[in-house]
Amino acid sequence: MPTTDSHIVLQVLDGDQNAFSVLLKRYRGAIYGLIYKMVQDKSDTEDLVQETFIKAYSALKSFNAEYAFSTWLFKIASNNCIDFLRKKRLQTTSIDKPTDSKDGTVTKDFPDPIINPEMQLIEAEKRSIIDRAIDNLPKKYKIAIVMRHKEEKSYEEISEILDIPLGTVKARIFRGREKLKKYLKDQL
Repeated sequence: MPTTDSHIVLQVLDGDQNAFSVLLKRYRGAIYGLIYKMVQDKSDTEDLVQETFIKAYSALKSFNAEYAFSTWLFKIASNNCIDFLRKKRLQTTSIDKPTDSKDGTVTKDFPDPIINPEMQLIEAEKRSIIDRAIDNLPKKYKIAIVMRHKEEKSYEEISEILDIPLGTVKARIFRGREKLKKYLKDQL
């Protein structure tokens, strides 16, 4: 009895239909494992394993003996799973599409959580209050706060631009924030 896959394939191609059962026994467990990992359902896996071997048997003439039979068979199995999963993919419906019901056609409006005019107005008002508070700071604190929080400069960059020590920058930003907190406490 031949032992290599290539010899068995040649026997099947020569008309020995029973020789294919050797390949089936040899690879059934591995193919089952591969397919089960992809579809996660025992019943579907059984069906797909059977389909894989039927497809392999039908396409045995296209097998190239220069390559491993197992690679060819695993490719058939994975393609079979991919096709199955594509067909099984859930049907989706557009939320914009009207739905037919016994009372007629129904459309649904969904609020946009991003665009909320009321929240936009509140945020704009907050920004305005904060900007006014920053404008009312003493000049040395205002410059440090604007550079740090609006222009997003690092402490080191602010120190270089203003030509003051790093510690002074940190102190001005700290004191500016404290003044802002005190002012904004009553405003916001």
